[in-house]
Amino acid sequence: MIGVFDSGFGGLVVLREFLQLLPQYDYLYLGDNARIPYGTRSDRVVLRFTEQALNYLFRQGCRLIILACHTASAKALRTIQQVYLPAHHPDNRVLGVLIPTVEEALARSRARRIGVIATEGTVSSQSFELELKKLDPEVEVFQQACPLLVPLIEEGEQEWEGTDMILRRYLEPLKAARVDTLILGCTHYSILQDKIRAIMGDGHTLICSGQVTAKKLVDYLRRHPDMENLLSRRGGRRYLTTDLTPRFQQLASLFMGQPIDSELVEL
Repeated sequence: MIGVFDSGFGGLVVLREFLQLLPQYDYLYLGDNARIPYGTRSDRVVLRFTEQALNYLFRQGCRLIILACHTASAKALRTIQQVYLPAHHPDNRVLGVLIPTVEEALARSRARRIGVIATEGTVSSQSFELELKKLDPEVEVFQQACPLLVPLIEEGEQEWEGTDMILRRYLEPLKAARVDTLILGCTHYSILQDKIRAIMGDGHTLICSGQVTAKKLVDYLRRHPDMENLLSRRGGRRYLTTDLTPRFQQLASLFMGQPIDSELVEL
């Protein structure tokens, strides 16, 4: 079974892309909605929360888990891969959305001027810039923290006129910096991609982690048949959350593109 973890709803966008390309596998989604947002929390707390989620998913039978949360990928993934997995689950694997997104942005950028919009935590971690420059030291990276976007999306205010004003305020510095490629560094932001594309205008490429990560997962499973053979294939889907409310059901259906039934769990 493949596990997908996010701090909230946004990872459902990533899961939706997985289901398009790899529908045969069993999937277990977990959103830690009781403790969202992760973006303003310390590295230590994000690591602890992420490890708790991984422990739960591994106990449910997941052998491969995708951290669909950019903050968890930026702040916790390296420690999880280098310390946590060897000590506790050496035969299982955890992948993130950060590296696939960075690789795609570099492949698509012609001017080598890449913008990043993300949560405060992801921007302050400098993870996108570090990984981009690791692959291409000459690339110029322009980052913009967008602390208001996740609350607006989770309150269902994506069509509010004020959201357009806030988006313009966040995006104008990146337009002025003449970026040609923009990374949507939070899975929530894909809900706003049409608005973002309209504000940025023609000639800008948007990189959404869900689509990129799905293609990379196909490639990963092809290159790792030992892991691929461990994954169950009954087409099962379960959706778990640490805080089940009517609003969760409404937003989960928005992110997933169809109604879903969710189960309440404690980590």
